[in-house]
Amino acid sequence: MSIQDVLKKSFLNQFNSDLSTTSIVGTLILTALIGTYIFVIYRAVCRKAFYSKSFAISLPVISMITASIIISIQSSVVISLGMVGALSIVRFRTAVKDPMDLAFLFWTISVGIICGAGLLEVAVEASILITIVMLLLHFVPNVKPALLLLVNGTDSKIQAELEQVLKDGTRFYKIKSRNMTGTGIDMIVELKTKDEGALMEKVLAIPAVESATLMTHDGEITY
Repeated sequence: MSIQDVLKKSFLNQFNSDLSTTSIVGTLILTALIGTYIFVIYRAVCRKAFYSKSFAISLPVISMITASIIISIQSSVVISLGMVGALSIVRFRTAVKDPMDLAFLFWTISVGIICGAGLLEVAVEASILITIVMLLLHFVPNVKPALLLLVNGTDSKIQAELEQVLKDGTRFYKIKSRNMTGTGIDMIVELKTKDEGALMEKVLAIPAVESATLMTHDGEITY
């Protein structure tokens, strides 16, 4: 027997062509259970105003599909090569808007790969540890976001008085926008303050200030 025959035989022995219906069904059922578990964790951790039910349902389905592909690849050399060719031309156009959605997608795909490879204990233990880390980080309090102050004045000379008020009443401020006209000025200021009510009173006390609005935003947080 030549070295080429030995290598060929060693390569072919890595494929399991004796997969039974019981083992396949058992693997897919356990994959579905772990995928459903991920579905429950997604519902518990999701902070979105609009919960995506279709995305949540897709999580256990994706894990089962991935497990089925891995099981098929293990059964035959021909199928494994065909899968590589078929999956290489697939293109997904759906944009993932939330990084947490991407994390859950990778989690479900990884579970499908691990279960399909027969490492069921690894899938269970990894899912438990991922859940613990995710929940611990989930309950870490968020940094208070900066506020946006919108000031409408009838005189462009209010900038100096407004900046003095901001220096005295805020921990941080940054002028984001100035819109000056012949009859007045509009300003947008990003700031952080402990006493929002007192700050608004001081801003409105400036003679040339016609109106002031203080609001939160969901953009980037300044530390």
